[in-house]
Amino acid sequence: MSDLKLVKPHQNLKDEYLSFYQEWKESGEEMVPWVISRDPSSFEAMLEFLEDHEKGDGLPEGWVSDSTFWLIDDKSRVLGAVNIRHELSEFLFNAGGHIGYGIRPSERGKGYATVLLRLSLVEAKKLGIEDVLVVCDAWNIASERTILKNGGRADVDYIEEDGIVIRRYWIKNS
Repeated sequence: MSDLKLVKPHQNLKDEYLSFYQEWKESGEEMVPWVISRDPSSFEAMLEFLEDHEKGDGLPEGWVSDSTFWLIDDKSRVLGAVNIRHELSEFLFNAGGHIGYGIRPSERGKGYATVLLRLSLVEAKKLGIEDVLVVCDAWNIASERTILKNGGRADVDYIEEDGIVIRRYWIKNS
């Protein structure tokens, strides 16, 4: 696991990212974090979109700046992705949190999510985020375990209008 690292999305990883994206699309699962649902067919435009979001340029009303990283192994294979929100809007405070992450379907259950979140906390600290909110759906026991392994402390759950229960955890980023 020590060979894993977070990198900013870049052109040199295009083929690896497209493989990651295609595998997720073929799984039929919801794409998490939200940024991976962005169509990469114009890869350069997608990279520009991610850079603009990090700078806060052209964000829809109510959105906050965010940084995206990819988790890669020593062969530069994209194993996962994380989106770190620089601050919390009301929506993010309730149901999104500071950090959203996901591991490609074929690589789950191998401990990568725990490493991804741990490395994401380092990046959040660089952004000045001391108290990090991480959330997951109540049914997502694997994500809940990942959050707890990284020091998550339970807060009050949030119930969405459709009845979905969102578990909310704070991690002291020291």
